Amino acid sequence: MPALDYPLPVQSLIQQLKKLPGLGPRSAERLALWFMQAGRERLEPLSMALGSLTQLVEACPECGFFIERETECQLCGNPKRDHRLLCVVEQAADVLRLERSGGYDGLYHVLGGKLSPLDNVTPEDLRLSGLTKRVRLRQTEEVILATGSDVEGEATAGYIKDLL
Repeated sequence: MPALDYPLPVQSLIQQLKKLPGLGPRSAERLALWFMQAGRERLEPLSMALGSLTQLVEACPECGFFIERETECQLCGNPKRDHRLLCVVEQAADVLRLERSGGYDGLYHVLGGKLSPLDNVTPEDLRLSGLTKRVRLRQTEEVILATGSDVEGEATAGYIKDLL
């Protein structure tokens, strides 16, 4: 007799959830079961919110932070920001962390990751060509490298320093 398992759609959901950062097999299974028991009134808004991400949100072509499609970036288009300063961060979430601190009023550049040979992340995988163009065209006076303090973040900062 074959071993009992979840129906294929539930198995597929568990497989997708396991790909999310911080979710292992057991957490993915628990979350999938919660979704199944939550009911339609809780899942439909979640499903609509997830679906709207791909239709309505994109990365700003200049800084890389999230914007609604066909709208101006709140950061790049803000004349009150100091356009002489450019803070380079790994991920878009890093922009929010710095903004919430209230201590920085310049522009940002989101790399979209950090150099990591073990994960096959090379300079070509990061938004480095856009960075060099921005520094040249905007006559940036100061570039702040706000990458992580881990080995990959330090290597990324060193690479950018040499590049600029």
